[in-house]
Amino acid sequence: MIVHEKVPVTLIGGGIVHDLDIKDAVSLAPICVAADGGADVALASGVELAAVIGDFDSISPETQATLPQHLQHRIVEQESTDFDKALRNIDAPLVLAIGFSGGRFDHQLAVLSVLAAYPDRSCILVGQTELTLLCPPVLDLSLDPGSVVSLFPLGPVQGTSTGLEWPIDGLHFDPLGRIGTSNRAMGPVHLEVDAPHMICFLPREVLPNLMQALAQAPRSAQWPARAVRCKDQHQS
Repeated sequence: MIVHEKVPVTLIGGGIVHDLDIKDAVSLAPICVAADGGADVALASGVELAAVIGDFDSISPETQATLPQHLQHRIVEQESTDFDKALRNIDAPLVLAIGFSGGRFDHQLAVLSVLAAYPDRSCILVGQTELTLLCPPVLDLSLDPGSVVSLFPLGPVQGTSTGLEWPIDGLHFDPLGRIGTSNRAMGPVHLEVDAPHMICFLPREVLPNLMQALAQAPRSAQWPARAVRCKDQHQS
């Protein structure tokens, strides 16, 4: 681990980032880490960084020269994305990731793959209009009636629900079969899923409520770690 924190951490990527994204994330998770080119975004917005993690193929020479050497953590392997390199090296109760949604769709798919690869790392992708996370085993969330709750499986998964307009009980979700997009809340929602394969999309405005729900969840409502996929190779 490169970053060890007992409070939520903001992870900044090099994708599309709006001023409001940074303002909202930093107000809720003031410790900031950049994934490679996200350091350019952070410095341009006046954000103080605790670390920069990545293979350093997209960070600008000017930013690299500006940052103290002890904050630069280069991982030279090319088997994983910079989001993967950063997330697996942050030990924190929650990561708010900005600058990883929007832009190229293949990049977004790679990000979803990383969420599923590290189910023990609680991480919320903060987009311009929506939040994206890997569904924990149990999620209790206060939502306004009519709020969109989209569910998309990355693998076979089943679950139960209360508070959804279309309950998921008894359904067998699979990316090549049944999916659960465009569901709606009727009020407070309770979700349970039996495997770390379900991606959940929620409205952006519920971010504080979602963070509180994840923080209050018992340890039994967290997924265990998968086997490590990539071995970090650091270069001084």
